[in-house]
Amino acid sequence: MKIAVLSGKGGTGKTLLSVNLAFVAGNSVYIDCDVEEPNGHLFFKPSDGGTEEVSVVIPDVDAERCIGCRKCVDFCQFNALAFVKEKPFVFEEVCHSCRGCILLCPQQALMEKNRVIGAVKSGVSGDVSVLTGMLNTGEVTGVPIIKKLIDRLNAEHERPVFIDCPPGSACIVMESIKDADYCVLAAEPTVFGTHNLAMVHELVKLFGKPHGVVLNKCLDSENPAEQFCLEKGIPILGKIPYDAELGNINAKAEIAALVSDKYREMFTGLLNTVNMEAES
Repeated sequence: MKIAVLSGKGGTGKTLLSVNLAFVAGNSVYIDCDVEEPNGHLFFKPSDGGTEEVSVVIPDVDAERCIGCRKCVDFCQFNALAFVKEKPFVFEEVCHSCRGCILLCPQQALMEKNRVIGAVKSGVSGDVSVLTGMLNTGEVTGVPIIKKLIDRLNAEHERPVFIDCPPGSACIVMESIKDADYCVLAAEPTVFGTHNLAMVHELVKLFGKPHGVVLNKCLDSENPAEQFCLEKGIPILGKIPYDAELGNINAKAEIAALVSDKYREMFTGLLNTVNMEAES
């Protein structure tokens, strides 16, 4: 079972949910696809199981072969190529690795070379295998790193997998959920939180993924996110109260279900609900 945890914005409790669900599941896999700001490893503190660099292919110019036809520059829709001093110049950080310019060049003056954009780190914390994607600062997209992470999880057939997705609904989120069996949407009890919940709800519907919502930071007052779920017929998997004790534990980068029996019971019950919904 592959369970993706996502939210329309940061700070809704996505990592809180995915880390604690992976912990109470026991022999499981936690994958941090929030490659721009991964922080699940801060909670698990895994052993160092090695680092694998992730590269993308970009064009490399052979000036001696180039005849200055500019076809490659005209072709590039991302403005990653410019004609400077009678030859193409590659803005490496802007290149989207489509390889179109390489295929198009009539003189074969553009060749492939690899450029490292980040890494995948592996480790183990207790019964949980931890995989963390890390995007280098300033890179355009983390999709290649997430693809590498997803390739790793596709080798898992027995253990439950928990995917900590990036916030929002961009390409990196789509890549993170495409192989998920069930999606858990984390939401806050505010108008803004409801707007972002609606955004990711549309995304999981577009992908045809079964899903439910966990309402986080709940108070006794009106909850627009809960009202949205009731109106749309979205299953509410559970409610996490606005709790100073839980906030303090989380701020210390501790796993709540590890340090507190109360929270272990809460997240175990939530995991049971998620499993029942996913199997129904």
